[in-house]
Amino acid sequence: MNTTTNVKPYSTEKSKKEEVAEMFNNISHRYDFLNRFLSMGVDIGWRKKTVRAVATTNPQRILDVATGTADLAIALRKTGAKEIIGCDISEGMMAKGREKVIKRGLEDLIHLQLGDSEHLPFDDNSFDAVTVAFGVRNFESPRDGLREINRVLKPGCRIHVLEFSKPEKFPVKQLYSFYFKTILPFWGRIISKDKAAYTYLPNSVKAFPHGEGFLQLLAECGFRSNSAKKLTFGIASLYIGEK
Repeated sequence: MNTTTNVKPYSTEKSKKEEVAEMFNNISHRYDFLNRFLSMGVDIGWRKKTVRAVATTNPQRILDVATGTADLAIALRKTGAKEIIGCDISEGMMAKGREKVIKRGLEDLIHLQLGDSEHLPFDDNSFDAVTVAFGVRNFESPRDGLREINRVLKPGCRIHVLEFSKPEKFPVKQLYSFYFKTILPFWGRIISKDKAAYTYLPNSVKAFPHGEGFLQLLAECGFRSNSAKKLTFGIASLYIGEK
């Protein structure tokens, strides 16, 4: 199930973790623009749905793993949580996130810090909810990362994973494949100036388990009552599991 460990941005002698951190540092200056441009803004709606799902359990302390430029962490303020911590392995991405947090005057609510998904710097059973948006497929080991998330989550509380999936119905399946293989890498290379980053993205999505495969992985990592909700014709999915 750890197939994504074989898919790396640059194919050097470095570990996937090191390459992913380097890639996001390289594209951090254009990441938010590229997200909006390449997704045509659809990702904003996906995050809103994730926030609504998280809010149903009224969490007071939330961890956002692979927080990137903190889009989801900032959106999670609408849950009414008293503390939101975002962690990521890319300091470049979080620097952009901190700018947004400060601009919105949320420094007392949202805290961003370097953190490795497989070695989270937090105590056992210390969060009421954990979120990951488009991050699990970038983990060196998705299995180890999910087990670590299970460790820091309180019993009875939930993980919410927003991730790309693979549409299965005509014509969305064909359009999605063409877009991911052709249009996204082309514009990603031009705008980000990183030739590998937006070729890695479709490759990592292709290798990543989705649907029942990811639900099985959640179960193997200690989560129960697992569910998956397809978003926008199956382009993305929201997975929810309970510790």
